[in-house]
Amino acid sequence: MVVRISVLAFILSITGLASAQDYLSLGKTLAEDFFALRFDKVAALFDATMTQGLPASKLAEVRNQILGGTGAFKAITGTRLVEQQGFRVALITCQFEKAALDMSIAFDSNGRVAGLYFVPPRPAVDWSAPPYAAPGRFQERNVTIGTGEWQLPGVLSLPIGTGPFPAVVLVHGSGSNDADETLGPNKPFKDIALGLSSRGIAVLRYNKRTLQYGNRIANNLESFTVKEETIDDATAAAVLLSKMPEIDSGRIYVLGHSLGGMLAPRIAAGTREISGIVIMAGSTRPFDEIIVDQIKYLTGLDEKMTEEEEKQLRATEEAAREIQSPALVPSAVLTVLGAKVPGSYFLDLRNYNQAEVAAALKIPILVLQAERDYQVTLKDFDGWKKTLAGKANVTFKLYPGLTHLFMPSLTPGTGLGTPADYQKPQHVSESVIADIADWIVKQ
Repeated sequence: MVVRISVLAFILSITGLASAQDYLSLGKTLAEDFFALRFDKVAALFDATMTQGLPASKLAEVRNQILGGTGAFKAITGTRLVEQQGFRVALITCQFEKAALDMSIAFDSNGRVAGLYFVPPRPAVDWSAPPYAAPGRFQERNVTIGTGEWQLPGVLSLPIGTGPFPAVVLVHGSGSNDADETLGPNKPFKDIALGLSSRGIAVLRYNKRTLQYGNRIANNLESFTVKEETIDDATAAAVLLSKMPEIDSGRIYVLGHSLGGMLAPRIAAGTREISGIVIMAGSTRPFDEIIVDQIKYLTGLDEKMTEEEEKQLRATEEAAREIQSPALVPSAVLTVLGAKVPGSYFLDLRNYNQAEVAAALKIPILVLQAERDYQVTLKDFDGWKKTLAGKANVTFKLYPGLTHLFMPSLTPGTGLGTPADYQKPQHVSESVIADIADWIVKQ
C-alpha cells in the first residue's frame, strides 16, 4: 500500500479573499507559520469544527509526523492555484530533506478553506500518454458507479469494435485516490487503462470514495471498514460492467493495486460477476507490521535518525501496538501516520487472511510483484507463493527493476527504491501491460 503522509481534512474560517494572489499569499503564510511553530497563528484561523477536531495543542504532533517521514523542512519552492471540483486550490510546494510535498489548501466560493492536505507534488505540466497507448483503438466515456449517497464518477475505456469485450475494474491502493491513482506526476491507473484498451480490453476506473466524500467520512468514522472504503464500490463497478451490452459478462476481472490487490480475493469471493483477479503489489502481512517496516526503512535511508524521525517511528510503533491490542474496540479512534482511523477498520482486517481467501477461489489469479518495491516487498510476494503453491489457477510474475507503481526505479543501485522514484514522470512498464493483457486473453 502506498504510505502517504496525510492530515485529516480540516476547515478554516477565512473571509475577504478575492484574487488568486490573495489565496496564494494566505496559503504561503499558513505554511510558513505551521513549520515555524507559530501554531497560535494557524489555530487562530480555525472555526469551531476545526478547534474541536485539531486544536492548537495537537499541531506540533502533526508537524512532527510529517517531518518524521520527510526529514527537516527546507523551504517553500513554489505556489500555484488550480480549479478542482468547484474549489480554488492553493498548492504550496514544500521542500524537505528527503522529498517534496504540496500543502494543498482548498478554498470554497465564500473564501473559506474547505480542506488542507499534505500530498505528493502535483505535476505543473500536463500528463502525457504512454507510448503504448493507441488512441485510434479505443474511446472513453464517463460513467457513474453505484447508486444513492455514495455515487462515484468513473471513466470507461472501451475498445473500438463490435465486442463484446473482456473488461477490468481497477481498484485503488490506500489513501484518497482519484480515478487515475495519481501520485505526483504519475498516473498508473490511466496508463493501465489506455494500455489495456489499446489491446482490446475494456477498463473501468473511478474516484475512490474517500476522495469523493472525504469530509463526510472523516466526520462519521464509526464502523468504517474496507467494505465501505473499497469493496462495495468495486462490486458496484463489476455489476455495472455486467449489464453493458459491449462487455462480455463472463469475462470481467478485478485488478487491485496495493490495498486493492490485498482486497481483490475478498472482492471476488463476494461478487459472482468476477471471472478472475489480478493482484499487483498486494500485501500478505498484517497492516501494523507493514507500516512499522516502511517507517524504519524510510527513516534509515540516510543512515542517521533525526529527533523528528525518532518521534515518527515511536508514534508508528505505538499505533501498531494499538492495532494489535486485544482491548481494541470498534469505536476507538487511532492516529496512524497522521490520519484518524477507527478501531472498526483494523478489527475487520484481523478477520481477513487474503492468501487463504485466494486459495479458496476457483477463478484464475495473476499475482504481480515489483522487485524494488519498498512498500509491499518480496516478503509479501513469498506469502502469496507459499499459500497458493501448486494451484493450477494461479500465475506469478516478478519484475526486476520496478517500483511499487510498476515503473522503473530511479534510485541508484539494485536494492529497494525510495520516495524519489515517484517524483519524476514515468509510465507503467509496457511489459506489465502486455503480461496482463496476454493473461486475460488466455483465459
